[in-house]
Amino acid sequence: MELDKKDKRIILALKENSRASIRDIARDTSIRPSTVHQRITKLKENGIIEKFTLKLSNKKVGENFIIFMFVTTTKDLPTKAFSSEHIKEVFGITGEYDLMLKLKFKDVEEFNQFIIDFRKNPEVQKTITMVGTITMKEEL
Repeated sequence: MELDKKDKRIILALKENSRASIRDIARDTSIRPSTVHQRITKLKENGIIEKFTLKLSNKKVGENFIIFMFVTTTKDLPTKAFSSEHIKEVFGITGEYDLMLKLKFKDVEEFNQFIIDFRKNPEVQKTITMVGTITMKEEL
């Protein structure tokens, strides 16, 4: 499915507020409500929209200590290695490392316990971590 201008305007409106009503999106995008509804349905059916979600305040939910971790593995990590609530995103990457993880913690102590346990995976060969000092832009 190829996205046209109307689809993109609808998606942009949903990114701003996924709780907006069809009527509000129609008003904001100048697209008829029935068209907005049909297009959102089509975007969901075609897997363009995977789910509707929300963005939390990292600080207010106790996840203001953000870590980016690069991992070299000897082979693929088992799926359970990514089951921690602290692991927010995982990417396969090119270069010296195999994976990049985005992690969120309450504080350095919580992170320290996580990294000790994570490195117990026999597939984990090497890690390097970087602490995020300020969030300049974060999208879902």
